[in-house]
Amino acid sequence: MAKITLNNLSHSYVPNYTDADLVLRDINIDWKDGGAYALLGPSGCGKTTLLNIISGLIKPTKGDILFNDKNVTSLNPVERDIAQIFQFPVIYDTMSVYDNLAFPLKNRDLSDTEIDSKVREIAEMLELTSTLNNRASGLTADGKQKISLGRGLVRSDVNVIMFDEPLTVIDPHLKWILRSKLKELHQKINRTMIYVTHDQTEALTFADQVVVMHEGQIVQTGTPVELFEKPKHTFVGHFIGSPGMNILPCQIENGQINFAGQEIQSNSNIKKNNFQKTQLGIRPEFIYFSDKGIPVKIKRVSNTGRHKIIDTECSGGTIKILSNASTEIPSGSTHISFDQKYTYVYGDNWIIE
Repeated sequence: MAKITLNNLSHSYVPNYTDADLVLRDINIDWKDGGAYALLGPSGCGKTTLLNIISGLIKPTKGDILFNDKNVTSLNPVERDIAQIFQFPVIYDTMSVYDNLAFPLKNRDLSDTEIDSKVREIAEMLELTSTLNNRASGLTADGKQKISLGRGLVRSDVNVIMFDEPLTVIDPHLKWILRSKLKELHQKINRTMIYVTHDQTEALTFADQVVVMHEGQIVQTGTPVELFEKPKHTFVGHFIGSPGMNILPCQIENGQINFAGQEIQSNSNIKKNNFQKTQLGIRPEFIYFSDKGIPVKIKRVSNTGRHKIIDTECSGGTIKILSNASTEIPSGSTHISFDQKYTYVYGDNWIIE
């Protein structure tokens, strides 16, 4: 296991690059030994590039990678002692499930007794025991991906186990089972794990700390609760949550926030206003109907079973509200208010604190 530190990491696939060519820029991370971490962001934001730099498959254009304070930037993947599970299953179809799981251990000259013990331990964790003697070629996609997961988990001498969108090929109804299993495995084996995904549910249910990436940069690192309750960047507010945070244009005058002709109280401490763009951020969960406040028109109500999503419209734009299914929804025109504790102001997309 290892503590992982990334110092001033940037990368470009173009030799004579400009800032516009950087796919990663100014990445600084300090991950504790034994933690469960996720890299979360949309396709093309740099997640897989960053993972491959940590593993040693790519050498960064700039910056350093440290394992337990040792600089490993110039070391290859074997010398870094990492295990990496890819998006699509990497297995040997002609081998049995047992031999697939045993393969990484045989390459390290472990005794037959040690190999058998490790293989059966991991097989039991992943519910593969009944298929150990079957050929891997006959398994379903999720069964094959379990083998890939098992091959990454079977070694006890790795510094870090990395997962690159490992549930992409899994049927939706099985994803929850495997996500829960990975979380359970981490708690049992307590190894440093990094999980790359574009799926917020996967990231938030697996990781203790989530790194949100946007256009090659880290825009926020925090616990799932911190990312939800206090997004530091408008992208985090928009990307996390269903529906995402309402991001609304606002004006700041003499330290006061004005939106839709109303003065809004927020959790931001505004001492300066030299921003090109200022916006108000409030999650749908923290808006409620009131006798006075911002006048809105109810445009649409969608019932999802446990909740109702209400689309409203006001002079400042469209606002979504999330309420309990039992909540009585006004018809036509009404007023809404924002919970001050969860209302934030953003200057040029970054939270004003």
